[in-house]
Amino acid sequence: MTSLTTSFPNAARSRLVWAAWRLSAGLALLPPLWSGCGGGLIATVGPDYQAPAPPTAPRWQAEPPAAPLAHGGDPAALERWWEGFQDPTLDRFLAAAQRESADVAEARARIEEARAGLAGAESTGLPRLDGSADITHSNFSFGGPPFMRDQYQIGLQSNWEIDLFGGIARQREAADSQVQARAASWHAARVAVAVEVANAYLEYRLCEALVGLADADAASRRETARLTDIAGSAGLRAPADVALARASAADGQDGLLRQQGQCERAIKGLVALTGLSEPEVRHRLTAAPERVARMPNPPPFRLDGLPARVLLQRPDVAAAERAVAEASAQIGVEQAKRFPKLSLSGNITPSLQSINGAALVLAQTWSFGPTLSLPLFDWGKRAADVAAANARYQAAVSRFKSTVRTAAQEVEEALVRLRAAEQRLPEARAAAEGYRANFRATEQLYRVGFGSLIDAEASRRQALASERAVAELEQEYAAAWIALYRAAGGSWEDRPSALPTASPGNHAS
Repeated sequence: MTSLTTSFPNAARSRLVWAAWRLSAGLALLPPLWSGCGGGLIATVGPDYQAPAPPTAPRWQAEPPAAPLAHGGDPAALERWWEGFQDPTLDRFLAAAQRESADVAEARARIEEARAGLAGAESTGLPRLDGSADITHSNFSFGGPPFMRDQYQIGLQSNWEIDLFGGIARQREAADSQVQARAASWHAARVAVAVEVANAYLEYRLCEALVGLADADAASRRETARLTDIAGSAGLRAPADVALARASAADGQDGLLRQQGQCERAIKGLVALTGLSEPEVRHRLTAAPERVARMPNPPPFRLDGLPARVLLQRPDVAAAERAVAEASAQIGVEQAKRFPKLSLSGNITPSLQSINGAALVLAQTWSFGPTLSLPLFDWGKRAADVAAANARYQAAVSRFKSTVRTAAQEVEEALVRLRAAEQRLPEARAAAEGYRANFRATEQLYRVGFGSLIDAEASRRQALASERAVAELEQEYAAAWIALYRAAGGSWEDRPSALPTASPGNHAS
């Protein structure tokens, strides 16, 4: 310790600055240690990560869709896939749902948490400098007259843990993998919300089409009942036919009201998903008359011939793979705890004191040196932690493989679903045309008195059922393309511009 009587603040301030510079210079005298920032200074313990091979077949087993390609088979075009629907109403609903979704917001918050963890891991291997300031006014005595002391103290403390065996590097590696996994989960949440909203939108358009069919059917039944009632009053129709016609008209009106009720519930669902007001949702659904009761036309795309390449672009598979990388790095973190740990610490604490109003005295204390800690005996705890980390890694690998198998199953099922819809739709349309022609002929025969009302009603039911089947298959065809889109990974890219910020305005994938 050295002391100096001087005037404040000129010489004292210069001395304090010199002391702070001396502490910083002490840390700067160790430049070789900075080379350990990318790994351990002596060694980097723990396994070097290698991504596990996805358990996939060499090719898709289901027959691919036969629809023409919208983009020459370029998978990158999936990023703009929703634009291919050319439906502004759907785009508006997708964007609103992305902003309002609790799942997307929660996934975004988890990314921020992971980024904070990464910042903490990166700062662990860097020098740390803290400061403190203290002013004290005290009174004391040694049995005689009291002394008044004024003390002004400023302190600087520094600590730096040297990464000898790569534990800090592995910790950074684990934190970085966690950020990437959380980002992939965020993309998965966005794709899931987009698919949910799109399917709800398809359901509403289907409901509109079914309302149109039910309305036309109810009007036809009412007209038949009216004509039958007139013929019955003139004695040209039996009372049984009149009663049957009236019952059929009432049944048709009941079906129309039931279908309209389903559409109302579908609107409530869209309001809940998008967060838009109900008047705005209703306005957007009816703003374009040419889209009312019509299915949006999904833009087709082609899958890559290699299942592994397709599945690895799925965000849930990518998140599972990053979880494996994080678990692998954690093995190194735990293993490094079994090796010596070196840290450099230093402090400078200059103190200005004055007794009974006398001149200020500068007392300067500083220290700088290494501290080496050696793990000697812990009853096997560190070894057990390494074994637990290895077990967590094996579990992460199993989860990754299970996720890949589930993803492959979803793609295969989506391909089968799409192929079935493609093959059934032309047949269903041909059947509907035939049933419509049969109903028109049967109804005409009945109205001129040469047919049976029972036959006409049976023909009506067949025609209505066939038209409903066509509408439902058109909805199934569009939904099958959406299911394949989601199964193939949706439109997401692992790049910084695609990640959320504190105030995102993300559009649907």
